[in-house]
Amino acid sequence: MPTPVQTQLALPPRAAKRPVSATHHGVTLTDDYAWLRAPNWQEVMRDPTVLDAEIRAYLEAENAYTEAAMSDTRGLQGTLFQEMKARIKEDDSSVPSPDGPWEYYSTTITGGQYVRICRRPRGGGSETILLDGNKEAEGKAYWSMGAMAHSHDHRLLAYGVDDKGSELYTVRIRDLATGRDLDDAIPDTRGAVVWAQDNATIFYVRLDENHRPMAVYRHTVGTPSSADTLVYEEDDIGFYVGVGSSQSGKLIVIDVHDHQTNEAWLIDADHPAGAPRLVCARRTGHEYGVEHAVLPGGDRLIITTNSGMAEDFRICSAPIDAPAEANWQELVAHKPGRLILETGVLKGHMVRLEREDGLPRIVIHRFADGATHTIAFDEEAYGLGLSTGYEFDTMAIRFTYSSMTTPAQVFDYDVETRRRTLRKTQEIPSGHLIADYVTRRLFAPAKDGELVPVTLLYRKSTPLDGSAPLFLYGYGSYGISMPASFSTTRLSLVDRGFIFAIAHVRGGKDKGYRWYTGGKHKTKLNTFTDFIAAGEFLVAQGFTKRGRIVANGGSAGGMLMGACANMAPDLFLGIIADVPFVDVLNTMLDKDLPLTPPEWPEWGNPIESAEDFAIIKSYSPYDNVAAKAYPAIFAYGGLTDPRVTYWEPAKWVAKLREKKTDSNLLVLKTNMSAGHGGASGRFEALKEVAVDYAFALKVAGLLDAEI
Repeated sequence: MPTPVQTQLALPPRAAKRPVSATHHGVTLTDDYAWLRAPNWQEVMRDPTVLDAEIRAYLEAENAYTEAAMSDTRGLQGTLFQEMKARIKEDDSSVPSPDGPWEYYSTTITGGQYVRICRRPRGGGSETILLDGNKEAEGKAYWSMGAMAHSHDHRLLAYGVDDKGSELYTVRIRDLATGRDLDDAIPDTRGAVVWAQDNATIFYVRLDENHRPMAVYRHTVGTPSSADTLVYEEDDIGFYVGVGSSQSGKLIVIDVHDHQTNEAWLIDADHPAGAPRLVCARRTGHEYGVEHAVLPGGDRLIITTNSGMAEDFRICSAPIDAPAEANWQELVAHKPGRLILETGVLKGHMVRLEREDGLPRIVIHRFADGATHTIAFDEEAYGLGLSTGYEFDTMAIRFTYSSMTTPAQVFDYDVETRRRTLRKTQEIPSGHLIADYVTRRLFAPAKDGELVPVTLLYRKSTPLDGSAPLFLYGYGSYGISMPASFSTTRLSLVDRGFIFAIAHVRGGKDKGYRWYTGGKHKTKLNTFTDFIAAGEFLVAQGFTKRGRIVANGGSAGGMLMGACANMAPDLFLGIIADVPFVDVLNTMLDKDLPLTPPEWPEWGNPIESAEDFAIIKSYSPYDNVAAKAYPAIFAYGGLTDPRVTYWEPAKWVAKLREKKTDSNLLVLKTNMSAGHGGASGRFEALKEVAVDYAFALKVAGLLDAEI
């Protein structure tokens, strides 16, 4: 079995140690690398050129070291990129989505990095390109389009653009008759826009100086953004705001939320200047979502809620003019273990996406008589997505189905006739034989007896005698579940002998809401021990050997990587941590950072609580780096990342360089012109995946592996 790669290079960069100490709850923390956090980080998000010269020099030195350390993989990176690119149909289009006289869709062209937004007459006809991302991005190192929305009369298109990776979107409005943008330009928004019924008013969320979405504004087309009207402003920095609309388009919905509590405010979209009306005042732990329905007895709100001890949610209705909780009437009762993920409403039907026993399904509910039916699927593990499209008065929904072996299929479904129409199958131009691959769902016993779902993908020809390397992916935070869906990129690893595994650890909602609460705040350690248990189970079952696993996770999943590297370093051959949230304690102690206050319900508030302080300190990857041997580690950061700031992976790597006792490869790559999501173009993003996979193949001793 190959051993971890030893670094045969000049000495790597060493960050200067400049101790900064602070005492909390009687415990003194000393941070030798706090200086890597730029004091003007807010300015850096808007203009990366103002980064302190010494910090920039250190990050660029690490980038140069990474380039040298990975130089023997350059050819492989190119091969991987070409393979992954060859699996993408470059000149592709989405299935058109109808809205009145038009149908809207996106297309890509050969060689194009970005999508084009198009429409044509309903049912077919000549195509009009409304916005070409390739042209818009010309001359820009980074370009990303946020949400977009066309006006109800189809004359205008509002869209958001971020050209730095900092998630500060400028909203623009395009006249679709001329193809030109109006003078309206609204800076520093979250990117989403919602149209009122008058086709002249939009609602959007503005970010404050600390990058927080705290206020909803109303803008009138043709007026300067400085004249926009403040509609709602949140004064609790622990809550953020968002804005959307009901499927019917009749309600503007303002959502105020943290990770466990929310409240909704409604504005009549026919009267956009009206004041917002509260549905149900926030109370800690109560989550609910609001839709609009036209029922036989009149207009009602459809409310998906965890009230009444409904941990996995139930669905109620309420009078639209009297939405107080006392008036809620139950439509769908709570069923423990059946998590309601999403509720959509058409004129005559309610559609819900739910998960039970780790697998998703779609349930249709007819308002007229309460009749329900389920859209069923047969595979052992799969991913499922639901879309209700643009229209309200329709019998059609759309869903996307895939599995680890089956490319995505897009279906239109008639909720009355139950007819399922295949509209598109994901095309793999270079070829893909489903029969060559195996997908399995296993359950790994956790420390406390819980069973952790693990999804596997491997070639039928892969030996299952323990000799194969294994790529283990995990996330496990914020209730986000990891679907067992198809990916063209991971085939490049699997075709070279890797077994690819997803550990559906606690902290996600893969097994219901309790799976989430069992891996957050005071129970956060379960996320890490579940991941370790999954790896040890796969070793025990003979899929791989201890020290033959390459683990990967990003953002909060990067925290998982850092924690597991500290807790069970000998289990892993390599760790790939993408934009890793590894400086958890320092971040949660800093209320001025963009995401910190709303994150306290997820991780705990170490400022106010000595218990929370101790819990976070016990697992925070940066605080638990020790003098011991670590697996090979690749860390990735983004300079303008507002979610996991660039200094988190930078500080982590600096401390690892100081402490670790091995000579295994340790590299840091900071994208100096991107943020949390990495490179913006579809091919540039593939190049980043190619680097990750080249690292995995390098440490596994498979640089020259053939497929």
